[in-house]
Amino acid sequence: MLKTSLLSLAALLASSVSALATDTAFNDGWRFHRVESGPALGHDALPAAGWTWETVRLPHTAKVEARVIQAPGRQAAGPAQWQGDAFYVKRFRTDPAWKGQRVTLRFEAAMNVADVWLNGRHLTTHLGGFLPFTLDLTDGLKADGENEVVVHLDNRDNAVTGPKPLKDLDFNTYGGLYRGATLSVRAPLHITDEMLADHVAGGGIVVRQTHVDGTRANLTVTTEVRNDGAKAQHFTVTQRLARDGKTAVQTTSETVTLAPGAALSLPVDLSVAHPRLWSLDDPALYDLETTVTADGKAVDSRRTRIGLRSIVMTKDGLWLNGRKTVLRGVNRHQEYPYVGYALSPEASRREARLIKAAGFDYVRLSHYPQDPAFMDAADEVGLLVLDGIPGWQYAPPDPAFAAQVVRTCRDMIRRDRNHPSVLAWECSLNESPMADALVDALHATVHEELPGPGVYSAGWMPRAYDIYLQARQHRLPETGKEAPAAAPDKPLIVSEYGDWEYYAMNAGFQQGQWGDLLPQERSSRQELGGPEKGLLQQATNVQEAHNDNLGLTAVGDGYWAMFDYNRGYAPDLETSGVYSIDRLPKETAFFFMSQRDAKADGSGAMVHIATRWTPDSSPDVRVFSNADAVELRLNGRLIARQAPDQDRLSTHLRHPPFTFHLDRFESGTLEAVAYVGDRAVARQQVRTPGAPHHLELSPDTQGVAPAAGHNDVLFVRARLVDADGTTVPTTGTDIHLGLTGDLTLMSPDHVPTEAGTASFLIRIGDSLKGAAVTADGAGLAAVSMAVR
Repeated sequence: MLKTSLLSLAALLASSVSALATDTAFNDGWRFHRVESGPALGHDALPAAGWTWETVRLPHTAKVEARVIQAPGRQAAGPAQWQGDAFYVKRFRTDPAWKGQRVTLRFEAAMNVADVWLNGRHLTTHLGGFLPFTLDLTDGLKADGENEVVVHLDNRDNAVTGPKPLKDLDFNTYGGLYRGATLSVRAPLHITDEMLADHVAGGGIVVRQTHVDGTRANLTVTTEVRNDGAKAQHFTVTQRLARDGKTAVQTTSETVTLAPGAALSLPVDLSVAHPRLWSLDDPALYDLETTVTADGKAVDSRRTRIGLRSIVMTKDGLWLNGRKTVLRGVNRHQEYPYVGYALSPEASRREARLIKAAGFDYVRLSHYPQDPAFMDAADEVGLLVLDGIPGWQYAPPDPAFAAQVVRTCRDMIRRDRNHPSVLAWECSLNESPMADALVDALHATVHEELPGPGVYSAGWMPRAYDIYLQARQHRLPETGKEAPAAAPDKPLIVSEYGDWEYYAMNAGFQQGQWGDLLPQERSSRQELGGPEKGLLQQATNVQEAHNDNLGLTAVGDGYWAMFDYNRGYAPDLETSGVYSIDRLPKETAFFFMSQRDAKADGSGAMVHIATRWTPDSSPDVRVFSNADAVELRLNGRLIARQAPDQDRLSTHLRHPPFTFHLDRFESGTLEAVAYVGDRAVARQQVRTPGAPHHLELSPDTQGVAPAAGHNDVLFVRARLVDADGTTVPTTGTDIHLGLTGDLTLMSPDHVPTEAGTASFLIRIGDSLKGAAVTADGAGLAAVSMAVR
């Protein structure tokens, strides 16, 4: 039918030609075709003769979308993103070594309805675009020859999957095979894939921690093993827990006999003396190696990374490893400009690092399950996450919809159940009027899938869930003045705050009506390139709301939102983000950074002057710091050395801002020095910018190096600076970027600056050899930078 590159046999057999499983990335050599217009083709549609095809690598977006430039007005509008039919086709050869083995293909996500064929035979119709599904290819493979997989995707609105028709939705869902795929070859006796489990709490490996403290950690590891062979198998399961390559504990089960076609779940108890516990400040991780051995040979093996920790939540708060903790958090949409959801694993890891560096210890994954690579990175950096199913102001009374929601809850838990970063399971449709029966079913599903202590369901309707999620705007009446919230006898998380209550005089349930709006100058929705006054107003709103939240008995709170994002129901960006959609910080970011304590030795201390210091700047200068005192100087002249502010916006804050009142603006250099006692621990300078002098180029790696061969996407910043290296904070200055080597621009090659920085998005190809970028514009000399 179609010619594509063949899957490398060497890659498939990277492990020795033993019976041990091989898991191989199945991301290269796909052929892609997007149907530009017309009615839905239906589940039985296959590629048509005469189509043109593009060779692509996963993760891949069905369409590169234009970057939204902020539009005036707040009226509702149709969706900007593409919706329709798309096809992916890949060919690969059956290897003789697979004879007698089980071959499966796992897609980590496919938006939104996926029909998959193998060699012309329809294998499945999978509903839902945010979670994995696995297909057993064994019986359909050609014994010795070339196979063809066809994937037909339809990302149109779907009444069964939700989350809501795009024209009414507060975020975009994009399309494509936007996460990776894996081809696995396993022996007949093997550890099962959790996405193929057909029973409660089944599939793969489940780690339950029954008791954890600094003296001892007790856990039960349950492994589901299946025998697809023709005869009974006698086997053992060995669990080895190690840290930094050193064994902490190892246990082997008794020999078990498993009949042909049968599966069983085998629990093994482990006990670790004096464990190193996973925490927000020290996210210690262990490697759990699970090995199935039959007839003296290892036939299957799986590695699971875990963290040993104890979480207890009550109406009085949260205890992590016995220590009471209040979580400072944020909500995250996973989209990037241009590529939508199609982030590389490296890009997802950069996101987690950025969120942690911005002062947060908790992330609400709104409003859908997010990339496994992000979950891995949350484990690594010490972020607790609230894992949630797709849902937003939509709950039709259709039994098929309810069944899909419950299945999605199960699948999310099975995928993420062993991550130490998971705080709780938001198996709840956000801001949606769920029927009591559905609430009960979702709460029950959480505890069916993960029975035992330390497991919590969470939802915005407090009736059955273990944790009550309440947005701040939902406890504010139309007067805008705070009213006492109903306080159910259970843990509380402020799920969202800081945006809507400063945007409209209502609770936000009818967002598409655009009613009761507040003046723009009061809003938290401020563009990075907008007036300094607006950015400072956003920071004031956040300070007020976060301070208010800290007056509650709450586990934590989550600001809305981490990043600016696109909406389906409006033509403009939602700009309440701590960072822009291009991942550049607003002043609010530095407020949150200042709320994390410095260490006793002064490390981690920070200070930030929240001004551009131009003639338009206020002479009241705000400084964010986590120190005891701050000294401010202007052109070397001492303005004051003072303690933090004491006002109604700071009553509960750990580290209130410092406000200095100057008589007037004076061009030059402001310098802030932060002190703990008499010791200077941090300092920063802000200079009045001069005329543009040159461009500076930098990659935004967040400590994760660009990766060739992974479809890695990376922001490159071109900054407009004066002769002293101060950013010239103009918005709208055109900058051009050129590429050398195996790089692709996902953004346009001409991008306007925003607050002095033009952000380009590039994709890394097969090699970084000779990879470089060159920027020019504004009549300035070109500047180049190697990408590595």
